[in-house]
Amino acid sequence: MSMAEKSKSRKFFEKIVPWRMWFQTAFLLVWLDPMGMRMHSVCSPVFHCYACPLSTFACPIGVMAQFSAIQMIPFVAIGTVVAIGALFGAMVCGWMCPFGLMQDLAAKMKTPRWRIPAWMGHFRYVVLIGTVFAIPYFFGSSDPLFICSWCPAGGLEAALLRGIVPNMLKVTVVVLFVGAIFFTVRPWCRVLCPLGAMFGFLNRFSILSMKLDDYKCTSCKRCHSMCSYGHVPDKSPNSSQCIRCLECTKCGTQALEMGTVFDKGGGEKSDSGTDEDSKKAGE
Repeated sequence: MSMAEKSKSRKFFEKIVPWRMWFQTAFLLVWLDPMGMRMHSVCSPVFHCYACPLSTFACPIGVMAQFSAIQMIPFVAIGTVVAIGALFGAMVCGWMCPFGLMQDLAAKMKTPRWRIPAWMGHFRYVVLIGTVFAIPYFFGSSDPLFICSWCPAGGLEAALLRGIVPNMLKVTVVVLFVGAIFFTVRPWCRVLCPLGAMFGFLNRFSILSMKLDDYKCTSCKRCHSMCSYGHVPDKSPNSSQCIRCLECTKCGTQALEMGTVFDKGGGEKSDSGTDEDSKKAGE
């Protein structure tokens, strides 16, 4: 891709970054079933409980867990996440997810904020492997650690809207979650979300990817403070912690930008060992 074409790409993303929350809100019209379609045989690519009376599609995590409980492979759910992640990576989390939007709205409140250490993001993989696959497979869906038994999305979206009193574990998780979103940024997404773990892993392999032009970067570290999610954009542009909100692309030097794997030219820092840099930033 030529420099002129890259410039067009940069201009496009620069124009839409200020409208990110509006994109998130617009996607609610897709996920909240305004037409009463209830297409639960189709997985969405976002974290949204399909037991909710306002859910258009099935939740991929819920489907994976339910299939694991009957010891079957959920090819469609995994395929949906891999296909979408191969295109966009965790941009889905930053621009489309209704559960992410809820946390972003809470982050607008003027309250003291605790910065979550980047290493805590590894718990997402524990949740994914343990409560979505291993526990359902070996102990079934009745186990209290089965993801749907304590998922805050289920507690907030399904139980409350249906008027059902959730179990004590789910109530506890919901209370802790609601409290946390007012004192840190996206706690569920950054620490526990199994879907975010999958999309974050695919950041390094997706067609859309973050690019760093070394020759433009002045190591001013402004992008460090611009990132609310605990990673270091200039050291790890495609870190698994990144939800691709693209705030870091507003750095004055314009060293960071969203591009594609087909782009050529414009030096790019390697992502090898980059999560180590994210850890240091979060500590």
